[in-house]
Amino acid sequence: MLELIDIKEESKVPKYKQIVDSILAAIENGKLKLDDRLPSVNELLIEYDISRDTVVRAYDHLKKNKIIESVPGKGYYVKEDELALKAKVFLLFNKLSAHKKIIYDAFARTLGDNATIDFFIYENNYRHFKELILESKKRSYTYTHYVVISHFEEGGDDVINFIKDEIPLEKLIVLDKRLDGLANTVSSIYQDFEQDIYSALVALNPKLKKYRQIKLLLRKKTYHPIEIKKGFIKFCAQFAYEFGIIEEIESGEIEKQTVYINLKESDLVILIKKIKGTNFVLGQDVGIISYNETPLKEVLLDGITVISTDFENLGKKAAEIILKNQGVYMENPFHVIQRSSL
Repeated sequence: MLELIDIKEESKVPKYKQIVDSILAAIENGKLKLDDRLPSVNELLIEYDISRDTVVRAYDHLKKNKIIESVPGKGYYVKEDELALKAKVFLLFNKLSAHKKIIYDAFARTLGDNATIDFFIYENNYRHFKELILESKKRSYTYTHYVVISHFEEGGDDVINFIKDEIPLEKLIVLDKRLDGLANTVSSIYQDFEQDIYSALVALNPKLKKYRQIKLLLRKKTYHPIEIKKGFIKFCAQFAYEFGIIEEIESGEIEKQTVYINLKESDLVILIKKIKGTNFVLGQDVGIISYNETPLKEVLLDGITVISTDFENLGKKAAEIILKNQGVYMENPFHVIQRSSL
């Protein structure tokens, strides 16, 4: 029975959930039947070099959902073998960050035990993105859905053709960044990056008026969509703000009467350190607007003003597409959260 447990070291799905998903998949495809004995806790922890707590957590989850039962002195046995899994999902993100975790948690929570998930990260590397998709087709089982986020630091010019060649479009759900070459032909929950930053800055304009200029922290080598820069420039031109693009925050000086917009969490850390090295008062002499809400930004420096898509909704809606077997093409909500940093 050990061969039925599929734990992938490269997967970002927690190992206890991989055990759960392996058992559910084995029951669903008939490899595990009613009253079959499962591998013991000791067998699993020795075979896969994992902790006892990981195995116990997986089995406790299955017991709670009445899929298996434990018999004292004997072990764990299949209690329910008539499952109706709706999906086996290949989930592919560009990176694992605080806000991507929100997407994953909402996605997994909404699916519950109605689907199994294989979750992979390609670190904004287009070559690795392609490798993971190609490897997915070599497995002994077939995925019902491919859920992907496509942000690359380099390359990706042929991503539309690659996807069309390698993924059945009826199985594809595109999240976060819209793939225009596939518009209205695949399900997608997307951000309108250009319009979102423009509308957010319009909403914040009453607060921005006390500053002389706005600067966008946008690295020269970045996976962030160029549309963010376009929307930023459009706003500054329309409302007559001096503006600039900062590619290297480390080397520049903090300027008075300036609002800084950061896209990366690491740049926010550098920015705050540099502001603390001046006599400027945050929210009066200088301002910060940060992309993507995280719990930390609510309390950091009495609150960082944030412009952010609704990551919870992104994950939830993607899962609902799978559960309801719907075709959906919709823009994700974008929010402005005003705090004391502006």
